[in-house]
This record gives sequence, structure tokens and C-alpha cells, in this order.
Amino acid sequence: MSFCIYHFNSQEMLNIVLFGPPGAGKGTQSEKIIEKYNLLHLSTGDLFRKHLTEGTELGVLAKRYINEGMLVPDAVVIGMVEDKINENLTANGFIFDGFPRTVTQAEALDNMLNAKNLPISGMVALEVEEEELKRRIRERGKTSGRADDQEEDKINTRIKVYYDETLPVAEFYKNQGKFKGIYGIGEIDYIFEQISDAIDSFR
Repeated sequence: MSFCIYHFNSQEMLNIVLFGPPGAGKGTQSEKIIEKYNLLHLSTGDLFRKHLTEGTELGVLAKRYINEGMLVPDAVVIGMVEDKINENLTANGFIFDGFPRTVTQAEALDNMLNAKNLPISGMVALEVEEEELKRRIRERGKTSGRADDQEEDKINTRIKVYYDETLPVAEFYKNQGKFKGIYGIGEIDYIFEQISDAIDSFR
């Protein structure tokens, strides 16, 4: 499949929040979004791994929370995200993958980006039933090597944290008229077509 690459000037920067529970398929779809729209991938997981690889205290702290299936404290996450944005202010736009995870983070992200005149364009949310999420995570655990992909109690904790603490972020963007929900079960390319239509509607 070939894509037309989109280009934006600084006033038209496309900033997309890719949202959904663990196992919804965000990693697969983010790659396709990045290729089509020429966006910079901003994943808190990648930022955490970078800090861990460099042996920073921040990375070690973040990893401890991740391994327990818990959310990393807002101050830690927001600091890393802002640093990444400041290093790439000339990008066509960002796809925020796995962030924001709380309404507090969403408010902080809005404040940060609005101050730079680079607001969030919209949120695309992948919606998948809970039992299918658990099945996908267990299957992924066979190759990922992550403890929180393999241990049932940690899988359950991650999903519960999502519903209790992260799902309200969707309401935050719905209230701004920036939310599009996409059913995340089916052929990958078909799901991506629906995502592309949603992103195009934000422009």
C-alpha cells in the first residue's frame, strides 16, 4: 500500500492523540499514521526506555511503575514530553501514543501546546472489548518478554487502571469536539481507513 505524504506548515501542525486500552492495536496503527501524515511519534514508552538505557534515575523510576502495571507520576511524564516537543518544534506534527493518560496530563498538555500555538488537533480512540484486549495482551506476552504482558494479575491491573483513570481523558476531548471513536476489531487496513477519515476531519 502506498500513501500520499502530507506536509503542514507551522500554523497547520497536525497533533493527534492516539488513544485506547492496552492491546487495542495502537502500536500497529501509529506506524501507518506516521507514514501517511509524516508525523513525529511521541511515545512515553519510548521516552522511558531512552532514559532507562541512559541509566538515568528518572528512567529507573518510570520502569518500576511500568512493571507493576501502574501509571508513572504526571510530573515525570510531562517533563519528558515537553523536552521532546521543544527539541522538535519544526516537525509537521506529533502523534501522542500512550499520553495523556489522565485528565490532569491532558490539561497540562493543552496548556503547554497552546502556549506554543500548537494545539491538539484531535483524538482518535481505538475501542475494543475487554476480553479481546486480555487475549491480545496474553498473545503478545509470548514474544514481548514483558512481565505485564504475561501475568494475569498485572494484565487485569493495567486494564482496570485504564478504565478507572485513563478513559476519562476521552471525555476531556469530547467536550472540546476533538474526539473520534474507531472500532478496533477487524482488518488492519480497514481500521486504518477509518482512522484516516477521522484524522482528515480534524483539518
